[in-house]
Amino acid sequence: MLPIPQRIRTLAAAATVARLTVDGVPSRARGGVDEHGRPVLLVLPGEPLHALHRLHEDAVVAVNLAAMRRLGDDEHPRGLMEVQGWAQPVPAGEARAAAITVAAKEPNEALFEALERYGRADAPRLLRVDVAQVVYLTGQESGVLDAEEYLDALPDPLAESAERVLAHVNAAHRAQLTKGVSRHLGREAGEVWLWELDSRGVTVRADGSLVRFLWPEPTSNGTDLEEALKGLLCTCGHHPATPA
Repeated sequence: MLPIPQRIRTLAAAATVARLTVDGVPSRARGGVDEHGRPVLLVLPGEPLHALHRLHEDAVVAVNLAAMRRLGDDEHPRGLMEVQGWAQPVPAGEARAAAITVAAKEPNEALFEALERYGRADAPRLLRVDVAQVVYLTGQESGVLDAEEYLDALPDPLAESAERVLAHVNAAHRAQLTKGVSRHLGREAGEVWLWELDSRGVTVRADGSLVRFLWPEPTSNGTDLEEALKGLLCTCGHHPATPA
């Protein structure tokens, strides 16, 4: 398994903003997570966070992130995170990048106004979170990362390639996947889906339980990742299996 800080950064990069709390009060949430792991928010006039920053007041916020996995017609949470910290205005020179971050998860015409009328008191605002800590729940693991642990970690560099491969196998090769997993488990695996795929191994969901298979050695590129996965899909060889 990836080290926890890297795993949480990887999940955060793929997550959507599910909920925003401002000074303990729930508020409308729309946004994404930037390349540094910081939640970026689009806030409209009339919303509590917009008013606070118009008055130049600090706001303690908690941004809940959800990384989901679609299996057939259903979505399942694979990682839930709460990023706690303080909301700050995005500097003018970084506003366009922030708007792109939000648009990637939730396109909104107000983003254009936020850029064109940047700094106006009645314009939509782009804010980001100065991270204090991150509370996480993923699988059987839960805990808290301080800002340094979280921000210093880097997402898995193979995450984008892994998601493409995972989606393809789940869509087109589940029968082969089921046979391979059954072979490695030494029993019928039941309903099998790929759950997570990374440079160190793969986690499968077999009849509702998560099982982790490790690669013989970590992979360093997308081609090696595909080759490692083929070893699981075939009915030969062996990968160590552990509960995830």
